[in-house]
Amino acid sequence: MLNRRTFHSGLGATMLSAGIAKPSFAKSEYYGPNVVIIRFGGGVRRQETIIPKDSFAPKLINVLAQRGVLYKDMRIEKLDGLNTSHAEGTLNILTGRYMAYRDVGQGFLADRLVPTEPTLFEYFRAHFDVPPHEVLLINGEDRPQEEFFTYGLHRHYGVGFRSEMLSLHRFKLYKNTKILADQSQTDAVHSAAQTEYDKLLAADVRATSPKQSGPISDFWRKWRAHYGDDGLRNPRGDRLLTELTIRAMAELRPRLMMVNYQDPDYVHWGNASHYTRAISIIDEGLAQIVDFADHDPFYRDNTIFVVVPDCGRDANMLVDLPYQHHFNSRSAHEIWALVFGAGIGKNRVIDAPVDQSAIAKSIAALMGFTADRAEGDILPGLA
Repeated sequence: MLNRRTFHSGLGATMLSAGIAKPSFAKSEYYGPNVVIIRFGGGVRRQETIIPKDSFAPKLINVLAQRGVLYKDMRIEKLDGLNTSHAEGTLNILTGRYMAYRDVGQGFLADRLVPTEPTLFEYFRAHFDVPPHEVLLINGEDRPQEEFFTYGLHRHYGVGFRSEMLSLHRFKLYKNTKILADQSQTDAVHSAAQTEYDKLLAADVRATSPKQSGPISDFWRKWRAHYGDDGLRNPRGDRLLTELTIRAMAELRPRLMMVNYQDPDYVHWGNASHYTRAISIIDEGLAQIVDFADHDPFYRDNTIFVVVPDCGRDANMLVDLPYQHHFNSRSAHEIWALVFGAGIGKNRVIDAPVDQSAIAKSIAALMGFTADRAEGDILPGLA
């Protein structure tokens, strides 16, 4: 018995079917480059990523950096009230603005940041006739608060210009919907599925998201057929994101996609190797995604990669948990970016300071649209 939000087909779906939230912009076909944003996430320092002698990301700094422009001194602006953390840094990248969000969470550590300014997904779909499954956000299983970044609350954009989301959270919604519709299952199985389904839906207090599109449902159908329901056969952690990304590129052909790697943040458990090993796993995943793009006719020679951390970290070894980012330290504001691919200059290093807010406006320029509400400048030296 699916409730009022039946697989996110409640108020949001009603709005769409009624035409209230449908795009009203005159749009044209998109013929520009594909863009893959890699959030080198979970917060990483420059030391362990782009400093060659200390890097745990050799493919990033020794191979991929030669293919594009490395911004060694990207910074997150120091503003009163600005938190150098993962959700906030991701929204800085997606909106090109700082503190462009509202917390709709309830309770301690239950932050649910919803963007109050348009995201890159919304700008892109407002300018071009691109279906939502060709604009993807790929999210980690342990950060359900980032399930809400597919669209913002700006009155001229919103749910009608959303991206689709791939994550285990979304797969479990799909899976439980299918179990509940399967009349051959026992009452006990239905009851367990309903409980999990309701819990998953409760994470989104907006209740305005339409159901996942047909192509996304078909993606999950194939995923379920391959990996089953138990979660024991599919990859986990950031390796899961790599698998989701490559499968999405093969099956859905996204034109704009953001991959939210996250595992370096496990260093909060206190073991420094959790951090360094996670950097290596992201490095391997990035190389796999790039290799797929290099050999696939749809992406080859027509794709730009933008690799950027959500935030930095410090390395205060005097604290019980090293490699923190919640203390607003200088190094938590110090990040970097790498841009490479179609039309981008090669083997170039920019030492001058640039700002994280420049990412959104630069991607917009590369894809041929404008991010009117973004604050940053276009990154120098791209062409």
